[in-house]
Amino acid sequence: MSGARAVALCLLLVLAGCGGGPVATDGEGRMPTDTAATPSTAIDAPPSATPKPDGIEVEVIDVVDGDTIDVRYPNGSEDTVRLLGVDTPEVHAENDPAEFPGVPETDAGRNCLREWGERASQHAKEELMGETVTLSFDENEPRRGYYGRLLAYVHVDGDSFNYGLLTAGLARRYDSSNFQYRERYGTAEGIARGTDTGLWGACATDDPRTATETAIPIADGGPPLWISEIHADAAGDDRENLDDEYVTFGNAGNETLDLSGWTVSDEADHTYTFPDGTAIEPNGTLTLYTGSGDDGDGELYWGQGSPVWNNGGDTVIVRNESGDVVIEREYDG
Repeated sequence: MSGARAVALCLLLVLAGCGGGPVATDGEGRMPTDTAATPSTAIDAPPSATPKPDGIEVEVIDVVDGDTIDVRYPNGSEDTVRLLGVDTPEVHAENDPAEFPGVPETDAGRNCLREWGERASQHAKEELMGETVTLSFDENEPRRGYYGRLLAYVHVDGDSFNYGLLTAGLARRYDSSNFQYRERYGTAEGIARGTDTGLWGACATDDPRTATETAIPIADGGPPLWISEIHADAAGDDRENLDDEYVTFGNAGNETLDLSGWTVSDEADHTYTFPDGTAIEPNGTLTLYTGSGDDGDGELYWGQGSPVWNNGGDTVIVRNESGDVVIEREYDG
């Protein structure tokens, strides 16, 4: 081949966009007809899919299960999307209760997870089916997973559907991944577990219930207070170590939560009232110790002379300044 012909061929390849990879097709071997601009970073999707500032818009054409959907790109080609960072219970395979903390490895536990997997799938159908959604990707994760599915966050009207599955108690955080929102997703799962929301209230118990027998979570629209830890059994003799008996509260909201005048009580009606000025910053915690000490730095002391929380099981009840129940959390010994 002459030098001039080689240069001409090389130029033709560059202009055709073929330098460094095969020509993209619409998934069935045809060249895409949509000539919209391609994103500046690889997305492993048809280059005819129009990039948006926050991702790629697609239409949801099928819901496989709670965390997997089929989508159609603007050029007509189709793809399967696995939601990043979350894992809903299986509906097409056997569930492993060990993947969901607190769910017993029994037939009842597996059956309960299956029911909540069905509920997660139904939720996805109601929220996503036929909708135009936005896909975005994670810099710490490949664009496609082991099974060739696109790994993405799904946004509906600007809200993260992935994250919403966690707050609704319909999924756990997917731990076999280094995605960039691991900490935030872990906090969301912890709040759902701590408030017995969704599958956690139904399945993470010695006596798993059906999907219709849901435990009582924080009231919808109520304060974002949650219980992150109940440490009822102090080391050694409880009576001699009251400062090792405590309850830790967290604020899952975006604003400071004022607890002035709120109360904490047990089944025996021992009651502690939060002093004026008590507050928890967003994503902050506050620990209430049974014994005596100096309040401050996220620590409060009840000043009791004997244990309050029963080692064999009790109920933590939190009421606001109006006396309305905000949290009612049972625990077993």
